[in-house]
Amino acid sequence: MHKLQQFTAIIEREENLYVALCPELDIASQGKTVEKARTNLIEALELFFETASPQEIDERLHNEVFITRLEVSVG
Repeated sequence: MHKLQQFTAIIEREENLYVALCPELDIASQGKTVEKARTNLIEALELFFETASPQEIDERLHNEVFITRLEVSVG
């Protein structure tokens, strides 16, 4: 039985593609649209969990990831 777990996805545009990053595991993927980048990241994460050893998962997993906006003086 598979259990569901939630992860963070940060998606940003890079030229003609969108890059999706999961900071908890430092796994990334890309796609031509935001949704395709998101879908590809989900697939990459599922493949990682199918193939990685429990030790590798423990070593890569960062359980506390905080995403916030910052206001910085520029110029």
